[in-house]
Amino acid sequence: MPFVTVKISRGHSIEKKRRLVEAITNALVSALDTKPEWVTIHIDEFERENWAVGGLLHSDRHRGRHDETGR
Repeated sequence: MPFVTVKISRGHSIEKKRRLVEAITNALVSALDTKPEWVTIHIDEFERENWAVGGLLHSDRHRGRHDETGR
């Protein structure tokens, strides 16, 4: 049984999450020749202020480039 954890920034719509889990499920079914009902996906949402790349908080790196949801 494949178990996948996806980390994404908080604020994505439920519709985007539906598309995400459908795409991941389809990819795993194809790649691993498994059944969709055996695929488990956990979405772990994080705040942009709690994520850093290259020594800069993601919220600082992208300040002014996105709306309040980070999109």
